[in-house]
This record gives sequence, structure tokens and C-alpha cells, in this order.
Amino acid sequence: MNKSNVLKLLKNIGYSHSSIEKIEDFSDFLIKFNKRYNLISRNTVNNIWSRHILDSAQLVEILNQNNKLKIADFGSGAGFPGLIIAFFDGKYKFHVKLFEKSPVKRLFLERIRKEFSLINVEVHGDIYSYNKISTDIIVCRAFKKLQEILKISREIVQKPHKIIILKGKNAQSEINKVSLATNYSYKLKDSITDNKSKIIIMDAK
Repeated sequence: MNKSNVLKLLKNIGYSHSSIEKIEDFSDFLIKFNKRYNLISRNTVNNIWSRHILDSAQLVEILNQNNKLKIADFGSGAGFPGLIIAFFDGKYKFHVKLFEKSPVKRLFLERIRKEFSLINVEVHGDIYSYNKISTDIIVCRAFKKLQEILKISREIVQKPHKIIILKGKNAQSEINKVSLATNYSYKLKDSITDNKSKIIIMDAK
């Protein structure tokens, strides 16, 4: 899927003209820095609009856009999906915390936060260095296996919260391998970037 098609889909999702302009600038910024710091796989740079940006942006449709939400992005990397969600929100209803272990990637995220004056974004370190996290929604993309995400949810994150995970074609089989407590329920949603990939939407009460 080329950039032009992705831009149309971003508009359909609800991204404003100014938000899309910021994402375009962010994309240029990331590609430039990626040549030196390898923030995303170089094999995916030519497909950044579909592989990374649209893949992240589709999560906005799952969020309740009428409420003020605290969102925690575990393993944010170069800002996917957390930054793309933050760019959507011109009224700053979404307060996005980006958790990233790599110091290099944290420096990049902090620079983007300042460069684009993202007052609704915080950059944090390794998720395992925190004893307690208060958030309404956990988002993950290429972070950990589901079992480990659930462990963090149970032990660190205050209830209730929702977990939204971008997964590949093995999402259901990964769910089948874990023991879900009675206070966890889930559903699967098809990804718009890959008809074999799924989004796990889970409620933790």
C-alpha cells in the first residue's frame, strides 16, 4: 500500500490535515535518523507508511475518542504505535506514556516530543523498572509474548484497564497457550494492513 492510499485511510480514520502534516514531518525525521541509529528495520523503510504508520493509526478507531484517556505504550521503539496515536489528538485528550528500554530510542522519542511540542506525551524507561503504573489502556506492537504482557498487566498495572496488541497471524494460537483469569476477556479484530494479522483487544477488570 503506497503513501497516497495510506493518507486517504488516515483521513477516514479521523486524522486532521494538521495531524497528517505532522506525521509526514515525523516520517521524514525518522528516515533521516534511521540511517545512523537503526531505529526501525531498514528493510521496512520503503514501506513505512503502511508497515508502521497505518498499522499504528488503526488503533485510534478502537479508542473512545470522547473520553480523556491515559495510554501506556510498552516497548515504543521509534514511537509505534504511541506517537502515531498522540499525533491524532489535537485536543490532547490522550495522555500517552512511551516506555522504551533503549537509551538511543528514548533520546529519539524525547527529541520528537520536543520538536513537535507534544505536551500530551511522556517518555519513560524500561517498563520493568516501575512498581506500579496507572493507565486506562496498554498498547503494544512488537513488544513481548502475550504471556509476558499479561504478567505485567497483573502485577504492575492498576485495574481496570484495556490491552490492545497488534499481532500477526498466530494471535489466536498465542491466546490459546495462556491461562486467562476470569477477570480477563478478549476479542480479535482484523488488521487493515494485513488480512492475516489480528489485533487483540482485552479487558482486565
